[in-house]
Amino acid sequence: MTVVLSAVVYAGGLVFLVGCALRIRQYSRAPLHLRWELYPVPHEAPERAKHGGSYFEELDWWKHTRHYNLSGDLRFMIPEMVFLKGLWEFNRKLWSRSFPFHFGLYLLIGSGGLLGASALVSIWHPVWTAGGIWFVIHAIYKYAGLAGASLAVLGSLGLLIRRLTDDNLTNYTAPADLFNLLFFSTTFSLLLTGYFVNASRFPGMLAFTRHLITFRSTPWIPDLLVAGIVLLAILTAYIPYTHMSHFIGKYFTYHSIRWDDAVNFPGGKIEKRFAEYLTYRPTWSAPHIRADGTKTWADVVQENPAKEPHR
Repeated sequence: MTVVLSAVVYAGGLVFLVGCALRIRQYSRAPLHLRWELYPVPHEAPERAKHGGSYFEELDWWKHTRHYNLSGDLRFMIPEMVFLKGLWEFNRKLWSRSFPFHFGLYLLIGSGGLLGASALVSIWHPVWTAGGIWFVIHAIYKYAGLAGASLAVLGSLGLLIRRLTDDNLTNYTAPADLFNLLFFSTTFSLLLTGYFVNASRFPGMLAFTRHLITFRSTPWIPDLLVAGIVLLAILTAYIPYTHMSHFIGKYFTYHSIRWDDAVNFPGGKIEKRFAEYLTYRPTWSAPHIRADGTKTWADVVQENPAKEPHR
């Protein structure tokens, strides 16, 4: 049973990684988006970011080496990703449900990473597991995991209830949204229940993780926990192929649309990409564009729809 369970876990992780890679490839190869150019841009120099300025303000800016302010970028992105800062500022009611859900997932990811590292240490350097620090690490990944799963359940149920009862969200709620939230709440509820059922007989997640790495010393696992682990593997594999992959899309939204202020130099990459776009043959239904699929963008943009009669 545990061999099959291990195969399911590995398969779920592999499908997840492949899905993430495909999403990144899809977003990175998408046509250039219309830039928002909303200032301040965090990766600007601090003295310019304070007043919403740009490196274009500099005299002969094209002659200077441009420096990317990574620290400013991180100061914006970390609060946004970890604490959902934008949601806190603009939709506090939704934040109270969404933050526990997302922060619970972060705790689970951190707990899983620490658990995996602990398993490797216990296999390769078991002598290191004898110190008091080991018990502290064990307590951290154990209680962080339990807290994370609990918050994920509460958050997903809170979001589910909000979507079912808030008329303002009716137009933005698809059956898939409800299914996804039920999927999360069911999975983590099973994991929590399975962990505490027959807890005295279960050797712990560290023993199971060691088995995942070595395929030796098969531990006994409660049936409910097996069901939870299987659902978690399926959920992990499922996420990148749905709109829940927004954790990838958010990076491109900020860096390729909202904050994109790269210069279109003659002969540069941007110019080459736009030259390719001009060969596309659009099929817009708007009659004033007259994009019937036979003309290229280069043809369309050279016409004046206000002067030329519709054909």
